[in-house]
Amino acid sequence: MPAKEIMHTCIRVLDEERSLEFYRALGFEARDRKRVGGDTATIIFMGLPGDGNRLELTLNDGRTEPYDVGTGYGHIALAIEDLGEELARLAGLGILPERSPYQSGPGGSLICFVGDPDGYRIELIQVRRT
Repeated sequence: MPAKEIMHTCIRVLDEERSLEFYRALGFEARDRKRVGGDTATIIFMGLPGDGNRLELTLNDGRTEPYDVGTGYGHIALAIEDLGEELARLAGLGILPERSPYQSGPGGSLICFVGDPDGYRIELIQVRRT
């Protein structure tokens, strides 16, 4: 039987408070924390209101060098109802887009990207709910 849903995405971060502040600004809630790897790392599960714990932040003990995000990683995409309003709110928190919002293609969604404290890209996609 094939997979039914995506459970979560894991990203490795260096600074817990800085990362929590960033993802909380995007609307995520920290929901669970565990020590793993023979007690060598902390994982923090986060989720958006009304959804599951879809984001896992992993902090490896003693790591001080930035992770190489690599060329295989793309981005995490988040649905936003009013992109202009959300970008104004985020700007007030010091989170700025990589560039001004643009359409993904002719007639496509309005999108833009922001970067998290560790260099991961987050795509914000304007999705009007009816």
